[in-house]
Parts: sequence; C-alpha cells; structure tokens
Amino acid sequence: MPTKIVYSASATATGGRDGHSATHDGALDVNLAVPKEMGGPGGGVNPEQLFATGYAACFLGALKFYAGQKKVKVPDDAKVTVTVGIGPREDPGFGLDVKVKVNLPGIDKDVAEDLIAGGHKVCPYSHATSGTLKITPELA
Repeated sequence: MPTKIVYSASATATGGRDGHSATHDGALDVNLAVPKEMGGPGGGVNPEQLFATGYAACFLGALKFYAGQKKVKVPDDAKVTVTVGIGPREDPGFGLDVKVKVNLPGIDKDVAEDLIAGGHKVCPYSHATSGTLKITPELA
C-alpha cells in the first residue's frame, strides 16, 4: 500500500468488453471490442491491450528509476514489451498470463538482469499482481 497518494486516475466503462471506456479527464476515450479469438468482432481495443500498454510503460519507468538509484544510464532505445494472454481457469472464470521482455541495448548482461529485477521490485503493476499472476521479466 502506498504511504501517500500522489496521483489518481479514474475511468468509467459501460457495456463491458463490447462497450466504451474513458478517463474522467478525457485523455483516453476508447470503444472496446471483444477479440475475434474470443468470439467477438475484433477490430477494437480490449482490456488486455490496455493492461499491456500500461504495464509496459510503468515497468520501463520503474526500471529507469531503479537504474538512476544505481547510477546506470538506461539507453534511449530501451524497450519493454508486455504480452497479456487471457484464457479459462480450472475453476470458473478467466485468468491472465503476463510476459515481460526487456531490451537494453549496449548494457552488460549482468547489469541488465539487475536492472530488470530492480525494476520488477519497484514497478507498482508488478507489486499489485504479485501472488495472483506469474510474471517473470526477462532480457529480450
């Protein structure tokens, strides 16, 4: 739990996976569509895409924060790719599978692995999902 909230975002969704979602400040406003792989029409944004983009951006930010603490310069062309899969669980319901791949060109492998582990510890997405999702960040 945070000791002090420094920023909050609010969004409202209507219609579920075939609906609409928007942030209260108007910065994000999307129509949602069920992917073809899940029996929908596809062609729109879905919650897994939103989660993947948010997690990727947050993880890279956390990695940069951790690198700054270690006095390591993260290359400008560093990338984090998050893949979010969804499927049925053994019990009723659905579960997520998350893969995090980090590309740190020009960084020594041992240093890169330390930055990835540190970023994973610092990242609020990683922290929020610990114990509920198996997430293993790795060097791309």
